[in-house]
Amino acid sequence: MKRIIEGVPGERQLLMGNAAIARGALEAGVSVAAGYPGTPSSEIIENLASVADERQMYLEWSANEKVAMEDIA
Repeated sequence: MKRIIEGVPGERQLLMGNAAIARGALEAGVSVAAGYPGTPSSEIIENLASVADERQMYLEWSANEKVAMEDIA
């Protein structure tokens, strides 16, 4: 999953949808993300989690949508 940080920002890469969203979030400078297991977008958080330490990101797995929003608000 660390492939999402290979190359330089803006460089064209072939990625699956959720990995591409995670790459876009990283390039946009996102530093906090929250999600909940079971959602179709779980892979976004999984991709971000694979690089969170080296990018100094805060990630939170939450119980549901409401708690996820409260975690980042």
